[in-house]
Amino acid sequence: MSTLPYTPARNAQRADTDTVNTSSKARILLIEDEPKTARAVLGGLKAEGFTPAWAETGEDGFFLLSSEHFDAVVLDWMLPGRSGLEVLKIVRAKDSKTPVLLLTARDALEDRVAGLDSGADDYLVKPFALAELAARVRALLRRATADSSAEEKPTHWHVADLEVDLTVRKVIRSGKAIDLTPREFDLLIQLLANAGGIVSRETLAREVWQEIRRATPLDNVIDVHIARLRRKIDDGFACRLIHTVRGVGFVLREEPNP
Repeated sequence: MSTLPYTPARNAQRADTDTVNTSSKARILLIEDEPKTARAVLGGLKAEGFTPAWAETGEDGFFLLSSEHFDAVVLDWMLPGRSGLEVLKIVRAKDSKTPVLLLTARDALEDRVAGLDSGADDYLVKPFALAELAARVRALLRRATADSSAEEKPTHWHVADLEVDLTVRKVIRSGKAIDLTPREFDLLIQLLANAGGIVSRETLAREVWQEIRRATPLDNVIDVHIARLRRKIDDGFACRLIHTVRGVGFVLREEPNP
């Protein structure tokens, strides 16, 4: 594993692009305050063909994100000063498209939910294997590429009084704008893409969380997100759109409220 010397975060440490695989020159920003961990991750990302940069604090990470383009962000939760979650919320308020992988030693269900609800696209608990980190980054980049391709999916959805504009990630119901987190929006798109049909938890785990095998903790996270999405989409409206099919999954279809 290559070791990269530490430099101040605003002069972010970059890999030597001469050895990067030309099929993958994705620029990845690592925001991590622990130099030893950062050097290991930078070396691992470089070995996998990425072009990594390093910011040591949340403030410097936000500075780089505001001034340069990155294809994805690997963000440590526990940072000095501005925390990873604070950085994440600011990034999402300005740009909801850059994939963010959250690194943390917190593995309780409520911590996972908090991280995902703050806008993280994926969540990796320390300690982790560098190969898994790289695989998750590749999955996030594939998903981002697919989401940006207008040919692969419609740009507008319309079911009952629900309207969704994929290009600007805007959701309106009965003329009222609905604010969704990035994860809730992705869940809604999966349901819309299969409107009238059942979407299983396995499908949501694979397509939204990029998890190949479903696990009970992830089932719980999916259920929490669906419940929050349902409240935002259905509460206060004449008909329900999001329904649970017990033991199977979820379906989006128009039904009157009881």
